[in-house]
Formats: sequence, C-alpha cells, structure tokens
Amino acid sequence: MLADARRTAIVATVARERVVRVSDLAEQFGVSLVTVRRDIEALDDAGLVQKIHGGAKVPGGAGTHEPGFELKSTLGTLEKQAIAKEAVLLVRDGMAIGLSAGTTTWALAKELSSRANLTVVTNSVKIADVFQEAASRVSVILTGGERTPSDALVGPIATQSVRSLHLDVLFLGVHGVDQDAGFTTPNLLEAEMDRALIDAARRVVVLADHSKWGTVGISTIAAMEEVDEVISDDQLGHEAQRVLRERVGSLRLVRTTAHPLAS
Repeated sequence: MLADARRTAIVATVARERVVRVSDLAEQFGVSLVTVRRDIEALDDAGLVQKIHGGAKVPGGAGTHEPGFELKSTLGTLEKQAIAKEAVLLVRDGMAIGLSAGTTTWALAKELSSRANLTVVTNSVKIADVFQEAASRVSVILTGGERTPSDALVGPIATQSVRSLHLDVLFLGVHGVDQDAGFTTPNLLEAEMDRALIDAARRVVVLADHSKWGTVGISTIAAMEEVDEVISDDQLGHEAQRVLRERVGSLRLVRTTAHPLAS
C-alpha cells in the first residue's frame, strides 16, 4: 500500500475507533512501527489526527463549546434509543433514581414515563417535561438552579438540593469519554452538579454512545474507576472497549448494527 493510501486509511480508522495504538495500526497495514509513527506525525502536522503517546486520536483539545439540547437530540438517535431501552432493565419498582441532564438520559426518561412507583431526581427541565407531558405516575423531583445551553440546572442551589438525598442508581449522561480525562463536560458548573449526583448514588451508570469516545470537555466529572457501569453501542471501537473493560466495573454494549457484538 502506498503511503498516501495508508495515511488515508489511518485517518478513517482513527475516526471510527476514536483512539488507536501504533502497534495495532502496524499490524493492520503490515508495516513497521517506525513507519506508522512517521505516518501519524505527518497526519498530526496536517491536523487530521492528534498524536498521543503510543498512538493517535481524533484531533481536538479540551473543549468548552456546549452544543444546545435541540441540536444534540438529533444526533445518534438510534444509538441513544437502544441504550435507553437497555438501561430500563436496571430500573425496578420502588427505586429512587437520578437522571442527569442530557439527550441520552432524556431518551431514558421517555422509556420510563409509562412506569409507576418510581421517584426520579433530575436537574433537567427537558426530562421533567417528559413525565409531565405523559401524565406519568412517576414522582419527579426537579432541582433548582441556573440553566445551561444543554438545559441542565446547575449552580449552588442545584447542588445543595441533592446533597441530602440517597439514590439507588444514577444514570449519567456525559459530553465525552477519554482514557486519561475520564468522563467529562464542557461546563464547569455542570461537572460540579454531576459530582453531587454521583455522591448521592449507590450505583452510577454512564450512558454514552460510541461517538463520545475520545472527546474531552474542559472539566472531569468522574474517573473511569468511579463508575459502576457504562452502557454504549456496538460501534464502540475495540481499543475503547478494552480500556473500559479494564477500568470500569462493567461495560454493556447494545446492538445498533447488523454485525455481531464484539466480545
């Protein structure tokens, strides 16, 4: 394979896997580690990938840009719906559950809106609206606070409102997942609120589709080891799966494609 074709293939692999190792690329293309490192350096110079220790990742640094809820709700809808349907299986009658703000947790709220004998604590106006519009029999506790572009309620009032609560399980939506930065958000106050929800919960389950891997927001919500389970989809790259299985309590993948789930 010529260098230009190989480098084009490397960019495509990084876009799919989010993070790749030099050794894996060398095996994939049948070339030496030195050749792959040179390819990555050239692609990094061109801004097409970001060189990291031992590999490459999708380009981009720690972000503070926070897309609005309406835009995010149109992205990855198939994956979010499949993840939400899987998360419902963890909810039993009589539970007190937390739903952080986010479009995947919003999808879960829609799955839960027909249930009864549940208490939901949330800092998302959009999620509270789901239960109200469905005339749901779920008891909903909405925190106060200031509103972010993603329709999260944050700030001292929001965090204080959950500090004395005890949740059976928290379903946490995140902006990004990174092997070094952990679970992140572009909003500092939202990170603080999410950490307060984590402290109130006996069990923490992150809902994050494959596109979140390799994305880094400016503030870390939690390290991987602080989370009990991640529910993602079967398009999650092999390297991401390896890291999450090693460092998170449990990784659960839902099928959104025709091919078998990776083991």
